[in-house]
Amino acid sequence: MAELEGLEFGKSDFVLLDEVTMEQFMENLRLRFEKGRIYTFIGEVVVSVNPYKQMDIYGKEVIEDYRGRELYENPPHLYAVADAAYKAMKRRAKDTCIVISGESGAGKTEASKYIMQYIAAITNPSQRAEVESVKNVLLKSNCVLEAFGNAKTNRNDNSSRFGKYMDINFNFNGDPTGGHINNYLLEKSRVVQQQEGERNFHSFYQVLRGGSDELLKSLYLQRDPAEYAYTSQGASASNNDSLCHKAVMAALKVIGFTAEEISSIYKILSTILHLGSLQFTNDGEHVIIVGEDTVKHISELTSTEAENARKTLLYRTVATGGGEVIEKGHNEKEASYGRDAFAKALYERLFAWIVGRINSVIEVKDYNPALHGKNTVIGVLDIYGFEIFDNNSFEQFCINYCNEKLQQLFIELILRQEQDEYQREGITWQHIEYFNNQIIVDLVEQPHKGIISILDEACLTAGKVTDTVCLDSMNKKLGQHPHYTSRKLCPADKTMEFNRDFRIRHYAGDVTYSVEGFLDKNKDPLFQDFKRLMYNSSDPVLKEMWPDGKMSITEVTKRPLTAATLFKNSIIALVDKLACKEPYYVRCIKPNEVKSSMLFDDGRCQHQVAYLGLLENVRVRRAGFAYRQPYARFLQRYKMTCEYTWPNHLMGSDQEAVEAIVNQHGFEDDVAYGHTKLFVRTPRTLFTLEQERSALIPILVLFLQKVWRGALARMRCRKLRAIYTIMAYYKCYKVKAHFWEVERRFTNVRNMADYGKSVEWPTPPAALVQFHRITQHLYRRWWARQLIKNIPPSDMAEVRAKVAALSALSGERVDWGYSRAWERDYLAKDSPLTSTNFVRITKELKNKDQYSQILFSCSVRMLNWFNNTKDRALLITDKHIYRLEPKKHFKVQKRIPLDSVVGVSVTSGSDQMVALHTASQDDFLVHLQRGQLNPNQDRVGEMVGSLTDHFTRYGNSTMGTIQILLQSSFKRQQCHYLVQVSSDQ
Repeated sequence: MAELEGLEFGKSDFVLLDEVTMEQFMENLRLRFEKGRIYTFIGEVVVSVNPYKQMDIYGKEVIEDYRGRELYENPPHLYAVADAAYKAMKRRAKDTCIVISGESGAGKTEASKYIMQYIAAITNPSQRAEVESVKNVLLKSNCVLEAFGNAKTNRNDNSSRFGKYMDINFNFNGDPTGGHINNYLLEKSRVVQQQEGERNFHSFYQVLRGGSDELLKSLYLQRDPAEYAYTSQGASASNNDSLCHKAVMAALKVIGFTAEEISSIYKILSTILHLGSLQFTNDGEHVIIVGEDTVKHISELTSTEAENARKTLLYRTVATGGGEVIEKGHNEKEASYGRDAFAKALYERLFAWIVGRINSVIEVKDYNPALHGKNTVIGVLDIYGFEIFDNNSFEQFCINYCNEKLQQLFIELILRQEQDEYQREGITWQHIEYFNNQIIVDLVEQPHKGIISILDEACLTAGKVTDTVCLDSMNKKLGQHPHYTSRKLCPADKTMEFNRDFRIRHYAGDVTYSVEGFLDKNKDPLFQDFKRLMYNSSDPVLKEMWPDGKMSITEVTKRPLTAATLFKNSIIALVDKLACKEPYYVRCIKPNEVKSSMLFDDGRCQHQVAYLGLLENVRVRRAGFAYRQPYARFLQRYKMTCEYTWPNHLMGSDQEAVEAIVNQHGFEDDVAYGHTKLFVRTPRTLFTLEQERSALIPILVLFLQKVWRGALARMRCRKLRAIYTIMAYYKCYKVKAHFWEVERRFTNVRNMADYGKSVEWPTPPAALVQFHRITQHLYRRWWARQLIKNIPPSDMAEVRAKVAALSALSGERVDWGYSRAWERDYLAKDSPLTSTNFVRITKELKNKDQYSQILFSCSVRMLNWFNNTKDRALLITDKHIYRLEPKKHFKVQKRIPLDSVVGVSVTSGSDQMVALHTASQDDFLVHLQRGQLNPNQDRVGEMVGSLTDHFTRYGNSTMGTIQILLQSSFKRQQCHYLVQVSSDQ
């Protein structure tokens, strides 16, 4: 059952129709076609309607959706039946077959290709090279067989004009190991004649339109198909012949055809085209060929002697009763007949050779059941469907007979499967009336009485036996048969012609056949001269195709079987082969005659539904029980509809649980219990269960979501708790480990020369970053203390000044005098001549201004507003800054309170420029003199350090801050660095 599609698409299985009538069947089929649902089930049978357009339902994602799934788990599809056949083959080691049937243009060829592609896609997951090679050959063989066996007809642009049955062999792993192709009744008459609007086989047009100029030149061909008698009928139509030719050439190489073999194939095709161009005329006594050049081309292409080819076309070698061999000349009609028969035979044998060559490549080689396990098979049958034309001849007779045999097999297998299943499960079987077409099959194939036997008898009768004589014989022997009639037997029926037509009432409808040409086509005569000519060819491929040409003209041979008998034997063998396999069916329907994707012709489709026996199929499927399912699977699907089985039952078996579900819903009278399966009689019961299940599913989904979300939340909570616990323990471990590592590294720093300055600190965990900074700060204070405690108290002022200068100038000024001793009071020491006066003045100023200490003193050079320089002295005490006149005994020129200084500007170079900034903006610029004894001595750092240290140690709230501004004097780039020293530092 496929209930995955909504009701707006109709019933996905015809078994589920409320009433099995043609009206409801057609209404459901039409609705699904209009909604784009081209596949519908009848149990395990797939009904396919040709959409006449490309559909996006065959990609890799769709293949994955159907891989390994049951039929009822997905909407109807070719992939579903292909997977079912593959699973039956692989799981139960049972040979299976997929029978694709339907009339011309219903989509059988495309269906077979999609089935092959699916089987290729799901096999060989390990990508073994030898298996991939087999798969490629199987897939590419379709391309080659289509080119040489398909043609454009009025009903189908790519109609298979032969029947094909392909066996695919699988090993115990389910991987393809080889295969075999059987072909049936190639429509070789198409080679020489086609109905109006139709084409010859694709291969002719492909070589003409797609072959290279060099190839056509070597084959003596012109590109226009209208130039040749056998292809002029379809010269105007094009089916992408050029692209198809390239694809066929590539496929031939992949399959394994050699370059010589491919060359021989196209030589034979060109020979056939040249044969069609041959014309015969009578010169009064003999028949001659018009255009000897064509004969030369034919002999060259067939690797034969030109004279032998000419004689074979004009003469027939006959052996007399006494063993004498004579040559009998043809008349024009006989010569034309022989030419066409030769062309048809050439193409037929070429096609058979190509199929045989493919089989030689894909056949299973070196297979040993003891080593490789059981060899199982999936067969795919793509054969011509039932045909009713305006003019039905021998080919249609054979094709329709084939369909009668397959229809008989279809009905018998369906009934047998139902019967076997009911018997296995212990269910009483109710016999269903159905049309048994055995009577029609007997009409055709019954020994001594059937149509084929009458045809063979006419062909074997000595003397002149015409088609009309054969028709009279059929009328005498079959006149009482309910499914046979003719104009002679039914004179009032004017739809048939006297002495020409007969009618068979097939399961698919009445078909009127024209007996004209029946005997010739059944005899299938070909003069022995042509066979000998081809056998004596120096082309090994051509010679291989004509082994019967080896016989001498005087050699007595058994009369060969007729075409009808050969075909009958091959179809009987095919049916026997299918009967021993588990069958799966694809029934193809053609929606209209104009190849439209929008039109659904009710009458046309109803006719096909009738003759395909689809209604009978539905009735048989529903005869006893429309639906059956193993107990476990039924319980799994519907257990939520019963309180005793949800979520799990406590009964003795699944059957008891299923009985509880059925009894709760009151369906006891509509079901039967088998040994392993439950059988439901009417679809209404199933719909009721489905509706209740559909109503409960949202509730169950919400309940399951609630439970699952709660479970997820609890799992997340437990995980979070565990995470936080682990994190806490891990943090503790990392903290302890950090402490242990710090302790280990700094245990002996007190005894080190550098007190542990060279020891590298370990990286702290994130939780200890702040603590780590505090610890480092404490360590640095301790380390500084260890260094400072050894310094004499008299040197501490210099140390503090250098530290202050370091903080202000480090990295900004290359040399600021840190490596020398700082004297501070240079005016008292630089010059003995002036130092006495300076000392006297400092004493006077100390008494007067009450300062405690001299911070810095130095000779300077000052620049006034008039750009004049003058030598002066600079004295900085803890109270004031004095500008003194050295030449006037250090007379005070200017006194500035120290607390009015707001900043000092120095340069980043090595010059001694200093700018003092005051709150009253009474700034002045000085250049510190280096001294006579030390001309390279830098005193800027000492002055800055002394001021910074003083303000740091003795600053107050009214003094604010002091700014040390560094400016580049050389590059004139103003780079300001602010060092704020607050009073509370």
